[in-house]
Amino acid sequence: MAGLLAVSGQAPFKARAYARGAEILERLDTDLGELVEARRLTTLPGIGAALAAMITELYQTGRSQALEEQRQRVPAVALELSRIPRLGLDKIAVLHEALGIETLDDLEAACVAGRVRTIKGMGEKTERRLLEEIRRLRAPEAQRVLLPEALAVADALRAYLAKTSGAATAEVAGELRRWAESVDQITLVVASDRPVDTMRDALRAPVLAEAVSRDKAAFEGRLATGLPVRVHVAPRSSYATTLLRATGSKAHVQHLERLAAERGVRLAGESEEAIYRRLGLPFILPELREGEGEIEAAISGDLPADLVTAADLRGFVHCHTVFSDGQHTVEQMARAADALGMEYMTITDHSPSAAYAGGLTVDRLKAQWEEIARVQEKVSVRLLRGTESDILVDGSLDYPDAILEQLDVVIASIHRRNRMNADQMTERLVRAMALPCFKIWGHALGRIILSRPPVECRVEEVLDAAAAGRAAIEINGDPRRLDLAPRWLRAARERGLSFVVSTDAHSIAELGNVRYGVAMARRGWVRRGDVLNTRSAPEFARSVAPTGFV
Repeated sequence: MAGLLAVSGQAPFKARAYARGAEILERLDTDLGELVEARRLTTLPGIGAALAAMITELYQTGRSQALEEQRQRVPAVALELSRIPRLGLDKIAVLHEALGIETLDDLEAACVAGRVRTIKGMGEKTERRLLEEIRRLRAPEAQRVLLPEALAVADALRAYLAKTSGAATAEVAGELRRWAESVDQITLVVASDRPVDTMRDALRAPVLAEAVSRDKAAFEGRLATGLPVRVHVAPRSSYATTLLRATGSKAHVQHLERLAAERGVRLAGESEEAIYRRLGLPFILPELREGEGEIEAAISGDLPADLVTAADLRGFVHCHTVFSDGQHTVEQMARAADALGMEYMTITDHSPSAAYAGGLTVDRLKAQWEEIARVQEKVSVRLLRGTESDILVDGSLDYPDAILEQLDVVIASIHRRNRMNADQMTERLVRAMALPCFKIWGHALGRIILSRPPVECRVEEVLDAAAAGRAAIEINGDPRRLDLAPRWLRAARERGLSFVVSTDAHSIAELGNVRYGVAMARRGWVRRGDVLNTRSAPEFARSVAPTGFV
């Protein structure tokens, strides 16, 4: 219903209400039938009388009159083609009437044949864009989801599975347990004393739209969103082995199997720790199990044992306010940091070149300094005044040196001209890293996960310049960015560079982004001592002070 209403373009608030209702039901960990029979659906947050009536009708009869009426108003072709951005009902109707287009396949064929451009108001440019969007929708990346969405659904499913008949415990596995930036499947493992009963109940999970295949030990299904799910049900005796195999990458698991064969032992044990111990290895954390040298490092004793944790962080870095494109004031952000027990917070709004994001002119920046001073008298958290300064095309920073020298912290980021070729971008970044002020290289390669690729540059050359200059590397916690990627964090560590785990928060809620930044840091083997914002407020301020211009 939410999808049909969204396509129609009418009453968008109704579409959002239905979408919220769907999310609430997907995450429900109580019995829906009991709520329906007791007429208590409206006790759920976000479920009003009209939505409760529709849910009750669907539950009791398997159909909804309102839904069927909406389906008559919005043809199936509209729902199918509305997946393409900026393709409204009017254009869909024209394509349907003029070319008989019913599906994405039909539209793709029409674009390839050059027939779309013959329609008045479309043209060759529109045809080319439609073809690009169709191919983007079909790319493997289009089937993946970001960490927050995957974690929310997985947590709800794990909670449900843990309460099924005979279940002892349930754990998320696969890419999600390794904290991959995005996932194309949610995998869980359940330990059970009665696997048959557990499997029966698991197949009734509210978040599950359909079961595609099953056997005695596992089943595969799909969520309503289309995201695949795989659930393993294992007796307690084999739970640890199943979890180990379902968590590690293929390369990691195969390496363990070879090691077990060489040492004449079984890949089994009462816990994951016991299995690694049987192989003569220390416990390898799930987020390190990528088959990228972690087993060799464990054997040689070089695998870091003190990876950074969220509890190690003492300050929020990279925070935006209403002075640029943030949603909350300096005071609101500061009070939130206080409530979360942080020692310091950097206020780093955008610089003038980021006009689209409300970048601060020098006068507005100075007004912000006054606001920071006023708020500082009301809060315990130490407020550091800073900027997220654009790295301009020539590699310079987007404020005069005389202004940068008065700041406590400078985050240097690229926001424009992302499509320079590798030579140009490398030169631009190397120049920025060589600037005499200390700077934090913000969301370094500018990627937007599942949407925009990293900038083209010779990353190792830029890291060399950062190591030779006065720079630290940001590990950006925005789940759409998570930049730098773990493999480059390891390369930065090898060069002795320091890091900052940041929030890139544009609201109070986004201060929670640190959990994702920490996950990327751990995947990049970053240790507690490598991270500048594990230090006290005075130590951090000294470490990042941009002074030192020549």
